[in-house]
Amino acid sequence: MTTETPSTAPTLVVTRTGDSGETDIGTGRVLKSAPRIEAYGTVDEANAVIGVLRTAARDDSDLDGWLREIQTDLLNIGTDLHMAGEANDAQRFKSAPTERIEGLLESLNASQPPLTSFVLPTGVNAAGAYAHLARTVVRRAERRVVALSQVEAVNPEVQTYLNRLADFLFVVSRALNEHGTKDDVWAS
Repeated sequence: MTTETPSTAPTLVVTRTGDSGETDIGTGRVLKSAPRIEAYGTVDEANAVIGVLRTAARDDSDLDGWLREIQTDLLNIGTDLHMAGEANDAQRFKSAPTERIEGLLESLNASQPPLTSFVLPTGVNAAGAYAHLARTVVRRAERRVVALSQVEAVNPEVQTYLNRLADFLFVVSRALNEHGTKDDVWAS
């Protein structure tokens, strides 16, 4: 019996294949400014901001676990968006993560006072402010996915999840602001 030794060759990071402003997707090369690239690139940006939120909220183990799952969801969404029109259903984003987010959202929201005004996007600590920042980046990702869906087929579950995730991050910001009691409310 022979065993293969895993390759010790380093992963090549600099390929120079994108220097011309193009990148590869499953169906070939496209401009990096293409709506599909813009959509999954913004999802990646949202994932990174959620990573910053995780770092700021590290003391809350429940929240950290939820945010880690969300980061995995966002990588799966990126995979889905990367597959332009491919019919590989096994790789498509499903509704279960959206249902999980909805359950968390309901649970967190139940412990917060009702909103009577708009809330300024800040926090009593960095984590509360980062939750607002993450929410706005997720909303931008959602807008990019909507724009993509106007020119190409997009899994509708991706858009639903991003919409729900932005709502969840708003409720998280309130939870981090002492369950909404320390929200900085807008006064015109």
